[in-house]
Amino acid sequence: QVRVTESGGGLVQPGDSLTLSCVVGGSTFTTYPMGLYALGWFRQAPGKEREFVASISHNGGTTYYGDSVKGRFTISRDNAKNTMYLQMHNLQPEDTADYYCAAGGEFGRGVPFDYWGQGTQVTVSS
Repeated sequence: QVRVTESGGGLVQPGDSLTLSCVVGGSTFTTYPMGLYALGWFRQAPGKEREFVASISHNGGTTYYGDSVKGRFTISRDNAKNTMYLQMHNLQPEDTADYYCAAGGEFGRGVPFDYWGQGTQVTVSS
């Protein structure tokens, strides 16, 4: 079973930066190289639908971003460390949400992801 685990959320002030991490792993007796998976970040604010944030291809060569985060957020991955990152700059109160990491076998706009993390909370408030 593939496990996806986010970390790095917290409380920040408007204009601050924050980096989220996502580790993709497997069961004790099985290793799942992260290079097998396309990865993505989504977020869900209270009372709102889940929103696409960014995604990255298996080797990191192609990335997509949601319109609301373009130019402020950067997605990256280090397959050797089984870790994906989301660098967030100039955070605003409207970025407040639970952020979820997702992994899947296929990559592309609108392609659904198969595995999801439990989420990490980001709160932007003065």
